[in-house]
Amino acid sequence: MHFCVFVCFTTKAIHLELASDLSAQTCIAALKRFIARRGKPKEIFSDCGTNFIGAKIFLRSWELETIGHYLSNEGIKWTMNVPSAPHFGGLWEATVKSMKFHMKGVIGSQILSQEEFSSSLAEIEAVLNSRPLVAASDDPNDFSVITPGHFLIGSELKSVLEPDYTSEKILIQERWKLVAQISQSFWKSWSKDYLTQLQVRNKWKIPSAELNVNDLVLIKDNLSPLKWKMARVVHTYKGTDDRIRAVNLKTVSGEMKRSIHKLVRLPVND
Repeated sequence: MHFCVFVCFTTKAIHLELASDLSAQTCIAALKRFIARRGKPKEIFSDCGTNFIGAKIFLRSWELETIGHYLSNEGIKWTMNVPSAPHFGGLWEATVKSMKFHMKGVIGSQILSQEEFSSSLAEIEAVLNSRPLVAASDDPNDFSVITPGHFLIGSELKSVLEPDYTSEKILIQERWKLVAQISQSFWKSWSKDYLTQLQVRNKWKIPSAELNVNDLVLIKDNLSPLKWKMARVVHTYKGTDDRIRAVNLKTVSGEMKRSIHKLVRLPVND
Protein backbone atom coordinates (compact mmCIF):
# COMPACT_ATOMS: atom_id res chain seq x y z
CA MET A 1 0.00 0.00 0.00
CA HIS A 2 1.05 3.57 -0.71
CA PHE A 3 -0.50 6.99 -0.22
CA CYS A 4 -0.53 10.35 -1.97
CA VAL A 5 0.12 13.55 -0.04
CA PHE A 6 -1.61 16.76 -1.14
CA VAL A 7 -0.42 19.99 0.54
CA CYS A 8 -2.21 23.32 0.11
CA PHE A 9 0.33 26.13 -0.29
CA THR A 10 -2.16 28.71 1.04
CA THR A 11 -3.78 27.06 4.07
CA LYS A 12 -1.10 24.39 4.69
CA ALA A 13 -3.91 21.83 4.90
CA ILE A 14 -2.87 18.25 4.16
CA HIS A 15 -4.90 15.57 2.41
CA LEU A 16 -3.86 11.89 2.41
CA GLU A 17 -5.18 9.56 -0.25
CA LEU A 18 -4.70 5.78 -0.34
CA ALA A 19 -2.99 4.37 -3.45
CA SER A 20 -2.64 0.68 -4.22
CA ASP A 21 0.48 1.19 -6.38
CA LEU A 22 2.65 3.90 -7.96
CA SER A 23 1.19 3.76 -11.47
CA ALA A 24 -0.06 6.81 -13.34
CA GLN A 25 -3.59 5.37 -13.42
CA THR A 26 -3.65 5.04 -9.64
CA CYS A 27 -2.33 8.59 -9.32
CA ILE A 28 -5.22 9.81 -11.49
CA ALA A 29 -7.75 7.92 -9.38
CA ALA A 30 -6.32 9.45 -6.20
CA LEU A 31 -6.45 12.91 -7.78
CA LYS A 32 -10.10 12.43 -8.75
CA ARG A 33 -11.00 11.42 -5.18
CA PHE A 34 -9.13 14.45 -3.88
CA ILE A 35 -11.00 16.79 -6.24
CA ALA A 36 -14.34 15.19 -5.35
CA ARG A 37 -13.85 16.01 -1.66
CA ARG A 38 -11.67 19.15 -1.67
CA GLY A 39 -12.49 20.88 -4.94
CA LYS A 40 -10.49 21.52 -8.10
CA PRO A 41 -7.12 23.24 -7.69
CA LYS A 42 -5.98 25.79 -10.25
CA GLU A 43 -2.41 24.53 -10.23
CA ILE A 44 -0.70 21.36 -9.04
CA PHE A 45 3.00 21.13 -8.28
CA SER A 46 4.66 17.73 -7.94
CA ASP A 47 8.12 16.20 -7.93
CA CYS A 48 9.80 14.50 -10.87
CA GLY A 49 8.76 10.96 -9.95
CA THR A 50 7.99 8.81 -12.99
CA ASN A 51 4.44 8.18 -11.77
CA PHE A 52 3.73 11.94 -11.67
CA ILE A 53 5.26 12.53 -15.10
CA GLY A 54 3.21 9.66 -16.52
CA ALA A 55 0.09 11.03 -14.87
CA LYS A 56 0.67 14.43 -16.45
CA ILE A 57 0.94 12.91 -19.94
CA PHE A 58 -2.10 10.72 -19.31
CA LEU A 59 -4.10 13.70 -18.07
CA ARG A 60 -3.49 15.65 -21.27
CA SER A 61 -4.78 12.77 -23.40
CA TRP A 62 -7.66 12.13 -21.04
CA GLU A 63 -8.70 15.77 -21.07
CA LEU A 64 -8.73 15.96 -24.88
CA GLU A 65 -10.37 12.62 -25.65
CA THR A 66 -12.60 11.79 -22.70
CA ILE A 67 -13.60 14.65 -20.42
CA GLY A 68 -12.37 17.80 -22.13
CA HIS A 69 -14.27 20.27 -19.97
CA TYR A 70 -13.63 18.42 -16.69
CA LEU A 71 -10.19 19.99 -16.17
CA SER A 72 -10.11 22.76 -18.79
CA ASN A 73 -13.08 24.62 -17.25
CA GLU A 74 -11.01 25.04 -14.10
CA GLY A 75 -7.77 25.49 -16.05
CA ILE A 76 -5.75 23.14 -13.87
CA LYS A 77 -2.05 23.59 -14.60
CA TRP A 78 0.39 20.77 -13.77
CA THR A 79 3.94 21.88 -12.91
CA MET A 80 6.88 19.58 -12.28
CA ASN A 81 9.39 20.59 -9.62
CA VAL A 82 12.65 21.02 -11.52
CA PRO A 83 15.63 19.04 -10.08
CA SER A 84 17.84 22.16 -10.13
CA ALA A 85 15.56 23.94 -7.67
CA PRO A 86 14.79 21.49 -4.84
CA HIS A 87 14.10 24.35 -2.42
CA PHE A 88 10.97 25.12 -4.44
CA GLY A 89 9.42 21.86 -3.26
CA GLY A 90 10.50 22.32 0.35
CA LEU A 91 6.96 22.53 1.73
CA TRP A 92 5.81 19.12 0.52
CA GLU A 93 9.26 17.53 0.87
CA ALA A 94 9.35 18.39 4.58
CA THR A 95 5.80 17.09 5.02
CA VAL A 96 6.51 13.79 3.28
CA LYS A 97 9.81 13.31 5.13
CA SER A 98 8.24 13.88 8.55
CA MET A 99 5.23 11.69 7.81
CA LYS A 100 7.28 8.82 6.41
CA PHE A 101 9.63 8.83 9.39
CA HIS A 102 6.91 8.75 12.03
CA MET A 103 4.58 6.41 10.13
CA LYS A 104 7.40 3.91 9.69
CA GLY A 105 8.06 4.19 13.39
CA VAL A 106 4.48 3.47 14.48
CA ILE A 107 3.49 0.93 11.82
CA GLY A 108 6.83 -0.84 11.51
CA SER A 109 6.51 -4.32 10.02
CA GLN A 110 2.81 -4.67 10.81
CA ILE A 111 0.64 -5.81 7.91
CA LEU A 112 -2.51 -3.69 7.72
CA SER A 113 -5.68 -4.42 5.84
CA GLN A 114 -6.89 -1.82 3.35
CA GLU A 115 -9.57 -0.80 5.86
CA GLU A 116 -7.03 -0.38 8.67
CA PHE A 117 -4.59 1.56 6.49
CA SER A 118 -7.32 3.84 5.13
CA SER A 119 -8.63 4.53 8.65
CA SER A 120 -5.11 5.20 9.94
CA LEU A 121 -4.48 7.69 7.13
CA ALA A 122 -7.73 9.53 7.93
CA GLU A 123 -6.83 9.87 11.62
CA ILE A 124 -3.23 10.87 10.89
CA GLU A 125 -4.53 13.46 8.42
CA ALA A 126 -6.65 14.92 11.22
CA VAL A 127 -3.60 15.08 13.50
CA LEU A 128 -1.62 16.99 10.87
CA ASN A 129 -4.49 19.40 10.18
CA SER A 130 -4.97 20.16 13.88
CA ARG A 131 -1.68 22.03 14.19
CA PRO A 132 -2.00 25.72 15.16
CA LEU A 133 -1.02 28.23 12.48
CA VAL A 134 -1.76 31.70 13.91
CA ALA A 135 -3.69 33.30 16.75
CA ALA A 136 -7.38 33.86 16.01
CA SER A 137 -7.17 37.40 17.46
CA ASP A 138 -4.94 39.83 19.36
CA ASP A 139 -7.23 39.70 22.40
CA PRO A 140 -5.06 38.71 25.42
CA ASN A 141 -8.02 36.73 26.80
CA ASP A 142 -8.45 34.75 23.59
CA PHE A 143 -6.54 31.45 23.40
CA SER A 144 -8.11 30.20 20.18
CA VAL A 145 -6.03 29.59 17.07
CA ILE A 146 -6.52 29.06 13.37
CA THR A 147 -5.61 25.59 12.12
CA PRO A 148 -5.71 23.96 8.66
CA GLY A 149 -8.84 22.22 9.91
CA HIS A 150 -10.67 25.55 10.05
CA PHE A 151 -10.21 25.92 6.29
CA LEU A 152 -11.48 22.39 5.70
CA ILE A 153 -14.56 22.18 7.93
CA GLY A 154 -14.94 25.68 9.39
CA SER A 155 -13.84 24.73 12.92
CA GLU A 156 -11.09 22.88 14.75
CA LEU A 157 -10.90 19.13 14.22
CA LYS A 158 -11.93 16.83 17.06
CA SER A 159 -10.81 13.32 17.98
CA VAL A 160 -12.88 10.54 19.51
CA LEU A 161 -12.07 10.15 23.21
CA GLU A 162 -10.45 6.73 23.66
CA PRO A 163 -8.20 5.01 26.22
CA ASP A 164 -4.46 5.19 25.63
CA TYR A 165 -3.52 2.08 23.64
CA THR A 166 0.06 3.07 22.83
CA SER A 167 1.66 0.64 25.30
CA GLU A 168 -0.91 -2.13 24.90
CA LYS A 169 -0.23 -5.39 23.08
CA ILE A 170 -3.08 -5.72 20.60
CA LEU A 171 -4.53 -9.23 20.45
CA ILE A 172 -5.84 -10.69 17.20
CA GLN A 173 -9.42 -10.53 18.47
CA GLU A 174 -8.94 -6.85 19.34
CA ARG A 175 -7.68 -5.58 15.98
CA TRP A 176 -10.24 -2.78 16.18
CA LYS A 177 -7.88 -1.13 18.69
CA LEU A 178 -5.00 -1.10 16.21
CA VAL A 179 -6.01 2.03 14.29
CA ALA A 180 -6.37 3.97 17.55
CA GLN A 181 -2.96 2.72 18.68
CA ILE A 182 -1.35 3.80 15.40
CA SER A 183 -2.89 7.29 15.42
CA GLN A 184 -2.11 7.81 19.13
CA SER A 185 1.50 6.68 18.68
CA PHE A 186 1.87 8.88 15.61
CA TRP A 187 0.50 11.86 17.55
CA LYS A 188 2.92 11.36 20.44
CA SER A 189 6.03 11.11 18.27
CA TRP A 190 5.07 13.58 15.53
CA SER A 191 3.75 16.36 17.82
CA LYS A 192 6.95 16.37 19.88
CA ASP A 193 9.04 16.50 16.73
CA TYR A 194 6.83 19.22 15.24
CA LEU A 195 7.14 21.45 18.32
CA THR A 196 10.91 20.97 18.39
CA GLN A 197 11.20 21.84 14.70
CA LEU A 198 8.96 24.87 15.18
CA GLN A 199 11.10 26.07 18.08
CA VAL A 200 14.30 25.68 16.05
CA ARG A 201 12.76 27.39 13.01
CA ASN A 202 11.62 30.36 15.13
CA LYS A 203 15.15 30.80 16.49
CA TRP A 204 16.60 30.57 12.99
CA LYS A 205 14.20 33.15 11.55
CA ILE A 206 14.42 35.59 14.50
CA PRO A 207 17.45 34.52 16.60
CA SER A 208 17.33 37.50 18.97
CA ALA A 209 13.55 37.56 19.52
CA GLU A 210 12.30 37.03 23.05
CA LEU A 211 8.85 36.33 24.42
CA ASN A 212 6.75 39.37 25.17
CA VAL A 213 3.65 39.94 27.28
CA ASN A 214 0.47 38.85 25.43
CA ASP A 215 2.39 36.54 23.08
CA LEU A 216 0.42 33.38 22.32
CA VAL A 217 2.49 30.26 22.93
CA LEU A 218 2.21 26.49 22.70
CA ILE A 219 3.06 24.62 25.89
CA LYS A 220 4.97 21.36 25.49
CA ASP A 221 2.80 18.86 27.33
CA ASN A 222 1.66 15.25 27.14
CA LEU A 223 -1.84 15.66 25.73
CA SER A 224 -4.29 13.44 23.86
CA PRO A 225 -4.46 13.55 20.04
CA LEU A 226 -5.44 16.86 18.41
CA LYS A 227 -5.09 18.73 21.73
CA TRP A 228 -2.71 21.68 21.87
CA LYS A 229 -2.25 23.61 25.12
CA MET A 230 -2.28 27.35 24.42
CA ALA A 231 -1.39 30.21 26.77
CA ARG A 232 -0.74 33.96 26.83
CA VAL A 233 2.41 35.42 28.38
CA VAL A 234 1.47 37.72 31.29
CA HIS A 235 4.88 38.31 32.92
CA THR A 236 8.52 37.65 32.07
CA TYR A 237 11.54 36.84 34.26
CA LYS A 238 15.11 37.60 33.23
CA GLY A 239 18.20 35.63 34.24
CA THR A 240 21.62 36.90 35.26
CA ASP A 241 22.47 37.29 31.56
CA ASP A 242 19.58 39.77 31.18
CA ARG A 243 17.72 37.34 28.88
CA ILE A 244 14.20 36.11 29.55
CA ARG A 245 14.39 32.61 31.06
CA ALA A 246 10.90 32.03 32.47
CA VAL A 247 7.41 33.47 32.16
CA ASN A 248 4.06 33.51 33.85
CA LEU A 249 1.32 32.16 31.62
CA LYS A 250 -2.43 32.53 31.52
CA THR A 251 -4.45 29.58 30.23
CA VAL A 252 -8.16 28.78 30.11
CA SER A 253 -7.76 26.98 33.45
CA GLY A 254 -5.58 29.46 35.35
CA GLU A 255 -2.02 30.78 35.62
CA MET A 256 1.31 28.96 35.79
CA LYS A 257 5.04 29.61 35.58
CA ARG A 258 7.11 27.86 32.92
CA SER A 259 10.66 27.87 31.58
CA ILE A 260 10.91 29.27 28.07
CA HIS A 261 12.36 25.90 26.99
CA LYS A 262 8.90 24.36 27.49
CA LEU A 263 7.25 26.94 25.23
CA VAL A 264 6.97 27.54 21.51
CA ARG A 265 5.90 30.90 20.16
CA LEU A 266 3.06 30.50 17.71
CA PRO A 267 4.11 31.37 14.15
CA VAL A 268 3.00 34.79 12.95
CA ASN A 269 2.57 35.44 9.22
CA ASP A 270 4.40 32.16 8.56
